[in-house]
Amino acid sequence: MRFLVLVFTLLQLGASHAQPLPATIPVPAVGARAWLLMDYATGQVLAAQDADTRLEPASLTKVMTTYLVADALAQKTISLQQPVTVSERAWRTQGSRSFVPVNQGVSVDDLFKGMVIQSGNDASVALAEAIGGSEDAFAAMMNRTAQRLGLKDTHFLNASGYFEGPAPNHYSTARDLAKLAAALIRDHPEAHALHAMKEYTYNGIRQHNRNRLLWADPTVDGLKTGHSSAAGYCLIATAKRGPRRLISVVLGTASEEARARDSLALLNWGYNAFEAVKVYDKGQAISQLRVFRGEQNLIGAGFTEDFVVSVPRGMADKVTAQLVSKQPLIAPIAAGSPIGTLKLAVGGQPWGEYPVVAQSAVPVAGFLGRLWDDIRLFFQ
Repeated sequence: MRFLVLVFTLLQLGASHAQPLPATIPVPAVGARAWLLMDYATGQVLAAQDADTRLEPASLTKVMTTYLVADALAQKTISLQQPVTVSERAWRTQGSRSFVPVNQGVSVDDLFKGMVIQSGNDASVALAEAIGGSEDAFAAMMNRTAQRLGLKDTHFLNASGYFEGPAPNHYSTARDLAKLAAALIRDHPEAHALHAMKEYTYNGIRQHNRNRLLWADPTVDGLKTGHSSAAGYCLIATAKRGPRRLISVVLGTASEEARARDSLALLNWGYNAFEAVKVYDKGQAISQLRVFRGEQNLIGAGFTEDFVVSVPRGMADKVTAQLVSKQPLIAPIAAGSPIGTLKLAVGGQPWGEYPVVAQSAVPVAGFLGRLWDDIRLFFQ
């Protein structure tokens, strides 16, 4: 299969008028067993250590549970007002709790907030049973969703992440958890917004969100804490400053203070050491690519959202882009389907590869059009 290559040089895109910081600002010392900092918009990993090491995620598990609850709400298989009878199994779940009553109806809304804000294990199990029929069945749903989201090193055994002892078959990685957090923010922003709530009161008991960064930095709006003796202290944190959102993951720190300190240090470093460059606007055609056997001969290639990439500060004018299109492109082509890859370099060094999609649909041509293109393809 041949490839069509188009090269573009991007001059002065997003250049900063402020005095640029050195592009080699050192990464802060992080005491976590594994950690990662990711740019949300592009999925760029800005820095990481042992990001693919499988570790127990403790209550970070609840990010996947949150994703599935939000999915069920979006699909209207449950509603926020729907009462859920809390089983004795859910009520007896140990660890962090929302203090929901046994054998009584509690609204999905209260259970959802109790799980997200208070990290209630009891609420997690109750929601899992309501959606999956049992927690085991719900765990199977979690694992299917993990596969769909491309989480290659993740496996769940329950909805809460709580175990009385080590659970080596319940694991994830810093990289997978960052991808999961990004998927939640992208697919279910209303569920993500709950993570910014600092406290929640249920049954007369007021509890605070365990994410200290909500008080330390007003740009932080999530995401989830976790702790167990096997996992250590863990935190997925996310902040949005201006147009940029970063996601940090720290796993296996020694204390609550350490996980907050390490997370904030990574976020601050990411914003200081890198700057945002808008490479292409939403809907902007990077190129018009040749299509065979279609009603149209050309199709625009681009991005469905503004394509903004993080580059080392002071390097905005050294970004180059190369569009690689798989050829031949043969109709039918659906709008939004991948038709190429944009390869970025900064200062001549590879920086990342990003899928480029069709900006419109191209239906199949009539008989004569297809015949003519078949002849042309034969001589390609």
